[in-house]
Amino acid sequence: MPIRVAVIGTGAISRGQHLPSLAALGDRVEVVAVADVNASAAEAAASEFGIPAWYTDLAELLVAEKPDLVTLATPPIAHKDAAIAALDAGAWVLSEKPPTLSLADYDEIAAHEGENGPFASYVFQHRFGSAAERLRALIADGSLGRPLVAQCDTLWYRTPDYFAVPWRGKWATEGGGPTMGHGIHQMDTLLSLLGEWTDVTAVMSTLARDTETEDVSFAVVRFASGALCSISNSLLSPRETSRVRVDFERATVEVEHLYGYDNSHWTWTPAPGVDAETAASWAPAEDVPSSTHVPQFTHVVDCMERGERPRASGDDGRRVMELAAGMYKSALTGRSVAREELVPGDDFYASMAGADAERATALIHAGTISSVREEAADA
Repeated sequence: MPIRVAVIGTGAISRGQHLPSLAALGDRVEVVAVADVNASAAEAAASEFGIPAWYTDLAELLVAEKPDLVTLATPPIAHKDAAIAALDAGAWVLSEKPPTLSLADYDEIAAHEGENGPFASYVFQHRFGSAAERLRALIADGSLGRPLVAQCDTLWYRTPDYFAVPWRGKWATEGGGPTMGHGIHQMDTLLSLLGEWTDVTAVMSTLARDTETEDVSFAVVRFASGALCSISNSLLSPRETSRVRVDFERATVEVEHLYGYDNSHWTWTPAPGVDAETAASWAPAEDVPSSTHVPQFTHVVDCMERGERPRASGDDGRRVMELAAGMYKSALTGRSVAREELVPGDDFYASMAGADAERATALIHAGTISSVREEAADA
């Protein structure tokens, strides 16, 4: 029997990625319904993709259709409640990024998972391209030596009109700025390669856009392996690019693209002394691009059929949320932040803005670090 799927949200990401990616899975899945708070949008998507039912209410859909998998293509503010409702109805969940608005919300969703499923996982499609998969295998078997230095850049451009959408650029509905909503893709890819991080030092500012949140952030991250990484996230960069580079003892491996890569976007540079035959063996055998959701959707369906937790879920999906929270806490407190600080009871566990969103906005708009230091001096 095919896996019964319901798609929640029928905007651009749903029509451009979720529904076409599900169609690419053929008879392994059956999209039984879509839902959107906008009735005309839901009806139009159902008609366009040949889906038999559409709804404006998720609870009604869950009762009537009993889906096995629910995919969420909604604004971030809607992720938590929809994920919990689907899990409680026995459906697995695959949600767009960012997973939720806070670590607290993430853990609340996880509390509704079953021991053997259903599970909630999150769309981080870049880690599923064939070159990233091959690089992870080479890191795991030690072929490239230790990772030493890394760079992770999301340098994009968004016009002021982009923020006219009511939920964008607000703590309460998007959770943060490019650190949460844009750079999180490259940051997740980085973490999927380098593993556990230990501490972060960050700065953020709102330089040119009318938002509550930052439009630029920078950070230095230390990993448990000892590797050091710089991270930059910007929505003010006319020449847009996305880049992850890691310098290992035996090679530099770099991917540069915009919104999705294939093998041609990767550069593998051996260190002096590495013979050509060895370097040639590093190349991936397949060329699976990361520009669609198909590889990750396929992975989730595989896991459902085997009864296994998917990647980019549980602790594996949470790690990038912790890093984002650490970056906001560092920028808004003016100091380095250890990963172990981000636990229940910490202000930044509950919100990327900390305890006071208005103060967070004021600090970021003023130039965070200097403002924090001035406040401390006044106190």
